[in-house]
Amino acid sequence: MKTFVEIAGKTYETEIKERHGELQITLDGEPCEVSYAEADNLGQVILIHGGKSYAMSIEGSPSEVSITVAGYRYDCALEDERERAANLASKAASKGGGLLKAVMPGVVVELLVEVGAEVQEGQPLLILEAMKMQNEIGAPGEGVVQAIHAGAGTAVAAGDKLITLAAKPE
Repeated sequence: MKTFVEIAGKTYETEIKERHGELQITLDGEPCEVSYAEADNLGQVILIHGGKSYAMSIEGSPSEVSITVAGYRYDCALEDERERAANLASKAASKGGGLLKAVMPGVVVELLVEVGAEVQEGQPLLILEAMKMQNEIGAPGEGVVQAIHAGAGTAVAAGDKLITLAAKPE
């Protein structure tokens, strides 16, 4: 799963996969040769990149992390694909509508709304099955269903259009 990391106002797209005991890392879509070892169980890590090693201290929560490298502290905000899509959809909805996109590949199992339906924030719009789990996708804000881009049984890729919401009429 992709993670979006914001450091000093710049956002980086990262993806970390483990394959045959080795980490495969991409940074903004490009492979990144990195290895690491935990120095202790307290968040101390040794990172090796480009033939150089870096001692790092990592602390924080799943959404906010502080990393200290060579005495410099970097505060990072983290979002996975689902959180990012929900936050972007919420921002779009607060501006009077928006496009709801799939946050990961999957299959639309069931549509719970029709075109023209008025929806409230958090109201379930559809069920998306991804990685053998059914995820209820809710409305990021109140609005009216303007278009449905994927019907029940449709396979979607991450980023595919699902539903367009319009601002609720006054």
